[in-house]
Amino acid sequence: MNKTYRKRIADDILRQKLETMGAVLIEGAKACGKTTTAARQAASILNMDDPRHAAQYLQMADMDPALLLAGPTPRLIDEWQVAPKLWDAARYTIDQRGADGQFILTGSAVPADRSKIKHSGTGRFAWMTMRPMTLWESGESSGEVSLKDLFEKQKDIRGFCEMRLNTLASITCRGGWPRAVIRSGTRSMAQAQEYFEAIVRFDLSRSDGVARNENTARRLLRSYARHQGSQASIATIRADITASGEYSLSDTTIETYLSALRRLFVIEDMAAWNPNLRSKTAVRTAATRYFTDPSVAAAALGIGPDDLIADLATFGLLFEALAVRDLRVYAETMAGTVFHYRDKTGLECDAVVHLRDGRYGLVEIKLGGDNLIAEGVKTLTTLAAKIDTEKMREPAFLAVLTGVGNYAYRRTDGVMVIPLATLRP
Repeated sequence: MNKTYRKRIADDILRQKLETMGAVLIEGAKACGKTTTAARQAASILNMDDPRHAAQYLQMADMDPALLLAGPTPRLIDEWQVAPKLWDAARYTIDQRGADGQFILTGSAVPADRSKIKHSGTGRFAWMTMRPMTLWESGESSGEVSLKDLFEKQKDIRGFCEMRLNTLASITCRGGWPRAVIRSGTRSMAQAQEYFEAIVRFDLSRSDGVARNENTARRLLRSYARHQGSQASIATIRADITASGEYSLSDTTIETYLSALRRLFVIEDMAAWNPNLRSKTAVRTAATRYFTDPSVAAAALGIGPDDLIADLATFGLLFEALAVRDLRVYAETMAGTVFHYRDKTGLECDAVVHLRDGRYGLVEIKLGGDNLIAEGVKTLTTLAAKIDTEKMREPAFLAVLTGVGNYAYRRTDGVMVIPLATLRP
């Protein structure tokens, strides 16, 4: 048992899913903690990428996959995607046994070749996405403000944190990688830097067996980091990469790189939210571009904490990615999804946390400062006034999520001001 293990929000989600479904598929970026978390609830483990037995396992998966599935349950099949036939074999075994909680499948990439998968897994498999650690999981949020309670229309909130700008900058560049969280200083930031290097040097080509240019990958990820938090088009990214005139790249090539990055869970774009509005304002439907963790953007840009403090505009963009990461994890505990809103008038809301039962909250993300908070409040109240509450519910809450600022409180206009380092599920 790992003595340094920090409890993850995914622990309870996984337990609940195992109690109701035959198997659970955990997807997410490499090194975010999937295997460690799954192993704590597994009765037996098969590591498909174990170099001592990998070739043998692949042969067995091709000839008789049932042999690999034999063992005490729940049985963890780590990096299952290298042998896609295991999917249908697991589905068949679940049907034969007629019991829940049989398998946990973990993977840091979506299978490149899905032709070997004949069954969708509907009714047998549950899915969950695991992301790097939130501030609540890493112990850097006091957790005095609960997102769940905000949806219960909690009128008053209280919270206090002492997050300083330099500390937040370090956390942003370090990211939520479990191995990085337990380290300190520059050692804690090495994880994100090495993760970035692995992506461009090896993982992008390994994901589907298509050779990709390392230099192109670096330029693309750097451009993506510049445009994260926006709805930048492929053409915009291409223009950014080729601006010097020394480099040529087609839109099709860029899309193949982005598709590979999505399969590796390096990037995770945010879908647009389309509410019922009082007016006929057109809502923009383009997805907003984000990395799964802000540290990857910092590594792609080659910047550290001091650079962020010297460039608060860039810091604000990376903090937004940090806040979105945490909101996504917290929302998942309530089967919620985080969306983005932007209309043709330019009105834009950073995050809309939407639950399956129709409740939703509007969130603006600001690094800090009275002026930025005031801007966030104006955006929230303007958007809330546009929503047709005769056709859909009114917002459960309006909140400005901040990076620095000591107190969580409710303003007299009802808008919540919440430092991210006070938030929990």
